[in-house]
Amino acid sequence: MHYQNILFDLDGTLTDPREGITRSIQYALAQLGIDEPDLRQLEHFIGPPLLQCFMSSYDFDEARAWEAVNHYRARFKDVGLYENRVFEGVGELLELLGGQGRTLYIATSKPTVFAAEIARHFDFARHFKVIYGSELDGTRTNKVELIEHLLACEGLDPTRTLMIGDRKHDLIGAHRNGLRAAGVGYGFGSREELMAENPAHYFASLGELREAFAAG
Repeated sequence: MHYQNILFDLDGTLTDPREGITRSIQYALAQLGIDEPDLRQLEHFIGPPLLQCFMSSYDFDEARAWEAVNHYRARFKDVGLYENRVFEGVGELLELLGGQGRTLYIATSKPTVFAAEIARHFDFARHFKVIYGSELDGTRTNKVELIEHLLACEGLDPTRTLMIGDRKHDLIGAHRNGLRAAGVGYGFGSREELMAENPAHYFASLGELREAFAAG
């Protein structure tokens, strides 16, 4: 694991945002007259860009999907953002990587303003050089575009950079930009989803991920 630069996805990789995201999706749908009492049915919203997920899941046109996104954000920014928890072991992993002299970044489809507040509130922002997310208007929600932007801004060598994430979008974004990728099995993507994208590494648990870096 001789990578100098490590890009981390946020949701499902560093934190478990299940409650905050699903309850905020549930709220948004309710504002549009759709009742979804089972939060488990909304977990597929964790990871992909919200606009596209609303369109594909509920056959919304783009205007309707933006309404849903705006209702979602109204709850998420005040409540849902804090209905979150850092996965056990993340702090130790980030300390290890920093101690090894690696440079860490967050690369998330979540708007930067929300990602930065989550990292600040849960006290792990200090481990990262820069947090890269999307814009509120939807710019760079696509992981391919986001990672391309990050590499250009930071001047990173793709061959010395690893993307770590729990959904196929993370792996696709990495591969399309010439990066190797590591899939993690403790998040929200299935092993089948991740392995279908041929990651360079797969770690079923956060412990396995940490051990791989500890070994060098």
